[in-house]
Amino acid sequence: MIFLQLFYTFFIIGMFTIGGGYAMLSLIQDQVVTVHSWITESEFTDIVAVSQMTPGPIGINSATYVGYTVLQNSGAGELACTLGSFTATLAVVLPSFLIVLWLCRIYTKFSGSYMFHGVMKGLRPAVAGLIGAAAIILITPENFPDWKSWALFTVAFVAGMWTKINPILIIIAGGVAGFFIY
Repeated sequence: MIFLQLFYTFFIIGMFTIGGGYAMLSLIQDQVVTVHSWITESEFTDIVAVSQMTPGPIGINSATYVGYTVLQNSGAGELACTLGSFTATLAVVLPSFLIVLWLCRIYTKFSGSYMFHGVMKGLRPAVAGLIGAAAIILITPENFPDWKSWALFTVAFVAGMWTKINPILIIIAGGVAGFFIY
């Protein structure tokens, strides 16, 4: 039963998330912490931290980790935990795969349409909102950024928005500054 719940939950998350893994985090947090109470808020924060450190998309890494942790918390064995990881990962990836396959056919058919371009332009604010929601969810009392982090963010934001500095150089400069500050 837990495998079906995992598959359904992550399939729906994968189906209705536009904008990548960071946009997905708020939906994952809502479902696994609030709705199903499969893991605690602290465990979710740990999952996000580990998912950011491991190679690959954060949404897929989070689904994999949640699938494993949910089964582990229920007392299942190692094989069942691994199947839980596989189930959640497959479920979160499958909608994107099917949608992209379908969109490839649509794009080739309607790529010259003004309405198509309008719809794509209209999705941008929704993606920004989902990513912003993920950032707000991750600011908890345990990991609330200090003034130095806010200052680094502000400098990087200003440099990215109002200068022509390469974003990779901004990231490198932020990393170097963070190393020396912390």
